[in-house]
Amino acid sequence: MRRSLRKAWQKASTVHEKLVFGAWLKYEKQGEELIADLLINCDKCLQEFGPIDIASHLQTDINVAGSHETVSMSGDQVLRNVVFRIHEEKIECDRQKFAALSAPFSAMLNGSFMESLCEDIDLSENNISPSGLRIISDFSVTGSLNGVTPNLLLEILIFANKFCCERLKDACDRKLASLVASREDAVELMGYAIEENSPVLAVSCLQVFLRELPDCLNDERVVEIFSHANRQHRSIMVGLASFSLYCLLSEVAMNLDPRSDKTVCFLERLLESAETDRQRLLAFHQLGCVRLLRKEYDEAEHLFEAAVNAGHIYSIAGLARLGYIKGHKLWAYEKLNSVISSVTPLGWMYQERSLYCEGDKRWEDLEKATALDPTLSYPYMYRASSLMTKQNVEAALAEINRILGFKLALECLELRFCFFLALEDYQAALCDVQAILTLSPDYRMFEGRVAASQLHMLVREHIDNWTIADCWLQLYDRWSSVDDIGSLSVIYQMLESDAPKGVLYFRQSLLLLRLNCPEAAMRSLQLARQHAASDHERLVYEGWILYDTSHCEEGLRKAEESIQMKRSFEAFFLKAYALADSSQDSSCSSTVVSLLEDALKCPSDRLRKGQALNNLGSVYVDCGQLDLAADCYSNALKIRHTRAHQGLARVHFLKNNKTTAYEEMTKLIKKARNNASAYEKRSEYCDRELTRADLEMVTQLDPLRVYPYRYRAAVLMDSHKENEAIAELSRAIAFKADLHLLHLRAAFHEHTGDVLGALRDCRAALSVDPNDQEMLELHSRVYSHEP
Repeated sequence: MRRSLRKAWQKASTVHEKLVFGAWLKYEKQGEELIADLLINCDKCLQEFGPIDIASHLQTDINVAGSHETVSMSGDQVLRNVVFRIHEEKIECDRQKFAALSAPFSAMLNGSFMESLCEDIDLSENNISPSGLRIISDFSVTGSLNGVTPNLLLEILIFANKFCCERLKDACDRKLASLVASREDAVELMGYAIEENSPVLAVSCLQVFLRELPDCLNDERVVEIFSHANRQHRSIMVGLASFSLYCLLSEVAMNLDPRSDKTVCFLERLLESAETDRQRLLAFHQLGCVRLLRKEYDEAEHLFEAAVNAGHIYSIAGLARLGYIKGHKLWAYEKLNSVISSVTPLGWMYQERSLYCEGDKRWEDLEKATALDPTLSYPYMYRASSLMTKQNVEAALAEINRILGFKLALECLELRFCFFLALEDYQAALCDVQAILTLSPDYRMFEGRVAASQLHMLVREHIDNWTIADCWLQLYDRWSSVDDIGSLSVIYQMLESDAPKGVLYFRQSLLLLRLNCPEAAMRSLQLARQHAASDHERLVYEGWILYDTSHCEEGLRKAEESIQMKRSFEAFFLKAYALADSSQDSSCSSTVVSLLEDALKCPSDRLRKGQALNNLGSVYVDCGQLDLAADCYSNALKIRHTRAHQGLARVHFLKNNKTTAYEEMTKLIKKARNNASAYEKRSEYCDRELTRADLEMVTQLDPLRVYPYRYRAAVLMDSHKENEAIAELSRAIAFKADLHLLHLRAAFHEHTGDVLGALRDCRAALSVDPNDQEMLELHSRVYSHEP
């Protein structure tokens, strides 16, 4: 999404679009200011964070000289100067220069008006001060406005607009725009900009507001400007990018409070700004959702109906919910039924329909929803709650654990926490609430009524406190058994003690990355940096922050700086890891080996040394030094680095000992609490039937892993079952638009002669990764055959 947004920003055709998309990028990068600062320190600047020079982008087409023809008068009546009187003061001006300011003044001073014969003209009733008129007179001669105060500029702007003095108005517009430096300035000047149709000033004010998102939406004055802008005002403020602007504003407002009045106002402006059917259906649906949240049911119904009529099928779910609220349960069921029967059904459709039936029918619909989209949380939660209600504790926990095995959803952790409370298993409940607080420190439970931190305090009263030594033993056991949630919980508990926090936050970030929680992992890394005990430790964490945000070279430099200060395990490990990942040169393997050996010579705990030995074994395997690799993996296993079984299995396989490799992976499966990846790896070391069984197990444990779908599809394709092969890939693509799945399905479509299907998948895949070379080649080949 960010890449597409950045591309939109780069390809923006107007300054208004560039401003909106740049602000949207900045908003999406909230909390990443540290990364920008680190890159600036590395002499690498992110240009989307910088303000735009609005005036240089908005060039006006004004014919400056002789724009208004001088109308010659008869005889000797042409007067060189004219005196304008404002009350008691007189200002002498060059008649022809002043006449050139606008058509009205040209007609007044040189045309057939009475003033053309006057040497003295009264302008007292035109809301211009003597000081203002003197500046206008000077401008008529010099064409510039220098040293003019903001109040006088505003006075002159109004005068220029009234008398159609386009050059003067443009100069005021730009001069005022250059003075907009704060939100206060922008709020004060935006009204003048809109009233006087001053686009440079209006866009400059808008830029200030957008750069302060989301904070500026807590300022009612700013909200009022955006909420009350009509079509003409929006044109002045944001040109043709009105829909994009209100898309951004409505998203920010919904994230702050989807039920708020400002959210409604922004979505109403979004609807007014819509130019196409696609834009309109999006606006109708979003506004319908907000009206539904606010319990404004009649308005919501009209909006959902409009969205459905515009072709938005998902809005039928909104109509069904409204029907149910109004007591039309059967109607709501039939509404979803009609959708399921008219299109290729998706998981959410069955989930929605389940809300309007009971008993076995609901259970069946939720089973179907999970089969079509295993990432939906509600079906697991409903089944687990139903089983718990029937006192089937073991089955209830197994059901909620199914989804927690591959998706760390807060609502599912909360439900399991409630189960453990009911069972009075306070240790397990504590584990889950600590995991919740790690992921979301401000999380509130029971539909937002109780802070998770408060429940954490209450549960702690039922648990014996662990010493730091106890915590390290618990962490070692759970890390070794690949119990990532349990490990998170222990680290959370350790952070409440006086233990060094930098290293603990760093360990926390590693676990969160393994659990596919990158945002929480980055937050933990930043906390590790904040709590680093020394400069060399801080540099290591900065290096990881840069590496994890795809700035590998800068991350390497941080590692080198840290090593220069002090030789440490983490600095050498970071340098080895980044170098191995970034360099395609096989000659760098010896350098990586040397760095990992240096790391192992430095003090560290067995958890990290086990990881270093495992990484060293992988490098040796890549170099073909299998005996050295086996030694590394064996040494890692001696200090209980359980994942080393996988590396050792690979060594056995490369030595043509497939049976031993299979047995090695079986050991890992038995030890690891999260073992979907182990089943997937073991499938490489057995015959086809056992492979199929292992990969079916992988899909049960973690349906988001794509290799099993690809393998099964390839087997079907080899058996000339093309339709079944494509269906297997489509099953996964329905809930995970993975590049490899799309690539394989595109190739299958090409093979079967379905050029349009292949082209669709190529385009979808290139939306995910526009630089994938194999995908580009396939797209080029398919495109040449498009009918």
